[in-house]
Amino acid sequence: MTRTHAPHTARDAPDPAGGDAGDRLRAPSRLHAFNRYELKYLLPVSRAADVRAELTARMLPDRNAGADGYGVWSLYYDTRGLRFYHEKIEGLRFRRKLRIRRYGEVGPAGNDTPVSVEIKQRVNRVTQKRRVLLPYRLARDLCDRRIRVEHPGADQAFVDEVLDLVHRLDLRPTAMTGYRREPYVGAGADLGLRVTLDHRVRGRDRDFDLRAEAESRYIISPDHVVMEVKADDRAPYWVTDMAARFGLQVRRISKYCQSVEVFGMAPRSVFHVPEEDVAAESRPPAPAAGEPSPGQPSGPSRPSHGPVRTQH
Repeated sequence: MTRTHAPHTARDAPDPAGGDAGDRLRAPSRLHAFNRYELKYLLPVSRAADVRAELTARMLPDRNAGADGYGVWSLYYDTRGLRFYHEKIEGLRFRRKLRIRRYGEVGPAGNDTPVSVEIKQRVNRVTQKRRVLLPYRLARDLCDRRIRVEHPGADQAFVDEVLDLVHRLDLRPTAMTGYRREPYVGAGADLGLRVTLDHRVRGRDRDFDLRAEAESRYIISPDHVVMEVKADDRAPYWVTDMAARFGLQVRRISKYCQSVEVFGMAPRSVFHVPEEDVAAESRPPAPAAGEPSPGQPSGPSRPSHGPVRTQH
């Protein structure tokens, strides 16, 4: 394993177009790369059981997930002027983002904890994701300290591409997101189909350590679940039919953009979760009959942004 400082390149140059369920997602591989079409829906929690019943009747639970799914925590990088955020909001046909992602539960972990360094990009309607698995310390060396790293089994060309991107655009840690993912995979005629239900979507704009049990806050109402449909070609008819029967509409939801806007780094765009949904985040779940109301969360408040704070 070698680390050397890469030569500095021009900044802001134009871009030419363990034991838990999460541990089992870290299968050795040089480089994971795939193209997919994606659809996203905002699902009321009250409908989650009905959707789950239909998914389990037609799909298989992802074998990498435990009974309660697994945690997904992501650290996103952007320019000082939030270039990647604006590319998404403006709907550019070619856009990308860089992130470090940890699967599993947050909490104390060693510097060698495996994480994914990912470039996710959109080309027209196709989503492309490339990633390489690195120990946590090397991932932060690469993306934060801009050090050229080497690791057995890692695709060096991709690692160098990440380093070039960080240098050229002067990228820095910008926002984190975290949620509980409930995944299903297709079989037979639906091979390649993947549907996920993301619960309790949270974020933070500081304490950018993927191992830290730091204070986070809801960036999407806990009364809603983000349902993502990913297919190699197009979503099967039964998926879009199910969405129509439950009154769901395709939404342009970006957890990263949602986090940027909730924390006041950019004005809320037309694609932001509606105000009535966000307002619900400031209210704790209603107590059952006879139970006392929960106390107010501690920590500094941000009156203009509403969401309640929650631990990890």
